[in-house]
Amino acid sequence: MDLNSIYTELIMEHNSSTKNKRHLKEADVIEKGLNPSCGDEIFLEVKFNEDIIEDLSFTGTGCAISQASASMMVDLLKGKSKEEALSLVETFLGMIKREINSEDELEVLGDAIALQNISNMPARVKCAVLAWHTLKESVKGR
Repeated sequence: MDLNSIYTELIMEHNSSTKNKRHLKEADVIEKGLNPSCGDEIFLEVKFNEDIIEDLSFTGTGCAISQASASMMVDLLKGKSKEEALSLVETFLGMIKREINSEDELEVLGDAIALQNISNMPARVKCAVLAWHTLKESVKGR
């Protein structure tokens, strides 16, 4: 099985998983993210414990890329400090913009590295970054 097949399978697994797609009880922040060009919409729910993202989830509708990306982001950022989370968001966005392509630097993204080739599909870039930009807004507001 080649790497593209593994990445495609990983995206489909995250898209169909309900582990991270749920409502949080007592969320401190609920931030809406919308991609008007295709209609993808997410609601990111964040529970903070001081500077730590104690819990994180999302709800909403969208394509497989936006839903998988949100799920991967939740897995990666839960338990991280706001500073660590923002750093990982910048690494992810740098990967999508092709500004970061070093395997060593991208290793910190975990499953989200599966979205690296989205940069080759300009129409899908906004789908992949929707949750990440939404998290940035939710953290800035705290």
